[in-house]
Amino acid sequence: MPTLNWIGKDAVVKHHKDVLFRLLEPVADLSCGEAGSGNLIVQGDNLHALKALLPRYAGQVKCIYIDPPYNTGNEGWAYNDNVNSPEIRRWLGEVVGKEGETLDRHDRWLCMMYPRLVLLKQFLRDDGVILMSLDGNEHRFAELLMDEVFGTTNRIETFIWKKSYGGGAKSKQVVNLHEYVLCFARNKEKVGEIELPPSADVMRYYKFEDEKLATRGPYRLQPLATNSMDARPNLRYSIPFEDEEIWPEKQWQWSRERTLAALANNELVIKKVRGRWSINYKQYLRDVDGEERGSKLYSIIESIYTQQGTNELKTMFGDGKTFDFPKPPELIKKFIQAFTNAGALILDSFAGSGTTAHAVLSANAEDGGTRRFILVEMDDNIASNVTAERVKRVANGYTNAKGSVIEALGGGFQFCRLSAEPLFEASGQIRSDVCFAQLAEFVWFAETGTGFPHPQPLSPGERGEKYSPLLGVHEGRAVYLLYNGILKDKSVGGGNVLTGPVFDVLPKFAGPKVIYAAANRMGARAAREGITFKQTPYALEV
Repeated sequence: MPTLNWIGKDAVVKHHKDVLFRLLEPVADLSCGEAGSGNLIVQGDNLHALKALLPRYAGQVKCIYIDPPYNTGNEGWAYNDNVNSPEIRRWLGEVVGKEGETLDRHDRWLCMMYPRLVLLKQFLRDDGVILMSLDGNEHRFAELLMDEVFGTTNRIETFIWKKSYGGGAKSKQVVNLHEYVLCFARNKEKVGEIELPPSADVMRYYKFEDEKLATRGPYRLQPLATNSMDARPNLRYSIPFEDEEIWPEKQWQWSRERTLAALANNELVIKKVRGRWSINYKQYLRDVDGEERGSKLYSIIESIYTQQGTNELKTMFGDGKTFDFPKPPELIKKFIQAFTNAGALILDSFAGSGTTAHAVLSANAEDGGTRRFILVEMDDNIASNVTAERVKRVANGYTNAKGSVIEALGGGFQFCRLSAEPLFEASGQIRSDVCFAQLAEFVWFAETGTGFPHPQPLSPGERGEKYSPLLGVHEGRAVYLLYNGILKDKSVGGGNVLTGPVFDVLPKFAGPKVIYAAANRMGARAAREGITFKQTPYALEV
């Protein structure tokens, strides 16, 4: 497979392993609704934010949508479209070294994206997908980058989005009307069928009703005969009707058995038109199991334009400058509806104005879903005053700049910032203010590579009363953590050190056990009890 090379690649290809774990610190004043909604907005460098989120959400995200800087070279755009922000410059200097000061802008973009994509891949479920919006500036490099990180066999499609109506009067050469959305899967074989809810254009054809309306919905008529070039003798037979035998000009679409069953169940409409028989079958909106018939997702996306996203923000916030070129919610909602079910988790690590959260809440309001979102935005001003504010207004309802009342879509979110200090001190020791629930996430992730499946603390001060030293069972082995007085006793005999008396009061598990603790004083008994001991913090290498 062809691979992409660039200046600085050697420095970043494993950089995600060197990124320090930080903690998520809730900010109540910027949050909306109940903290337990499952929705998050995180302000901070998305590389550090992704590393902080992994222990909680690894392997749990169904759909990732990202809209990274397009790298047009536009210095004037506040959102650092040329990958030239102070944060990125500083990071390049630290990670890439002196080369980072003079890199070509394409090299900088690739250096920035590679470790972030590697981390994003770890969030996806086996049937999860990632979608990346971009234009022609990095499209050719991005495809090779995605091939390398996700594998060529996991490429689903490169969507063409017609973003503009037309125009181009100021263009000196070609009028550019499109952008791209790259789509890759964690494991393409696990993705399954991709369908959208039926559009209004499709629904207008479902205009007939019969006795099955309550269970199958309305129906449309489709011809049973076909002129398919694939001649199959078993599809050429007569249908008995009103003492006649009706033959197809070429063949039917269905087998004899299926056709006769449909005839008996009143699912065929047979008429004589100008002396010739016409047979149509009833295509119901819902199948026999009650599942609504979907529409196909096309590789070219039309009738959704950039201007719609701009107008959305303008009417929400007024004429004040908020954000350049936000994506229209309908575009992202289309992908969310195509690739997720009602309870899915969606992640956007380049959140910008918060369009992805808007699309998630809109999709939920439309189909009654309980999808959740995680947004990450680097810029503090944008995260606080645009991203969070937009999602808050969409969730709670608001009056727009035109005086129209926009109904609430429902939902809420917890706003968090990254801790200034990492989880571990420079000496390698766990910070003294880290509570049991926070460390449990990292222990579980270090041991299993998956997100911690238990309820999360609502505040840094919560000391884990709802938690047990038995974190869970993964692939047949139980994982335990002794830390910070989980047994209500910080002494050697009953707290953070594994001893015989401590083991005797732990929740029982008959199989193999992995126990994280400050020390092990069980001696040979540990092996007899099927215990693998791991010392914190030294064993927490992830």
